[in-house]
Amino acid sequence: MLGTVLECETEDGLASGIIVETEAYLGEHDLACHAAAGRTARTEALYGPPGTSYVYFIYGMYWCFNAVTREVDLPSAVLVRALEPLDGIALMHKRRPRIKNDVDLTNGPGKLCAALGIDGSLSGKSLQRTPLRIREGDPVPDESVEVTTRIGITKSADWPLRWLVRGNRFVSRGKLSV
Repeated sequence: MLGTVLECETEDGLASGIIVETEAYLGEHDLACHAAAGRTARTEALYGPPGTSYVYFIYGMYWCFNAVTREVDLPSAVLVRALEPLDGIALMHKRRPRIKNDVDLTNGPGKLCAALGIDGSLSGKSLQRTPLRIREGDPVPDESVEVTTRIGITKSADWPLRWLVRGNRFVSRGKLSV
């Protein structure tokens, strides 16, 4: 997914960014994946078809966006952790008015959802058409990809399932290598 473009179109306009950081969550056996707790109203979209969104609320204040990756009833997804802003940057600043620079607009999963206008109403939606879609971007060469352990979690945290574009200034803060 690195190098692809995530875009969200709302009544306020279009905002998009290049995906520069992701983390994988591998299903019910992955204790960091929401599916480890089983199928619930919250995780229903995670059990849906590949190419759909799984959007959830954390800490009572942030939305997080994931792309479902496996077939129906096999809950796995990729969390988009950071974007390099592309289109609708003025709109992103309007949605995050206290942010003065472009780097801090989308360098974390909650930040990018706020900047793009992604919320729970978009969970379970196809990622092939508006309002929320992932489209082709420029491929990221293998030598530009860094793989690390996941960050911001305590369970299964040692699994090397975080991918980022090496040296990209829009990557979230955290470990830069395994």
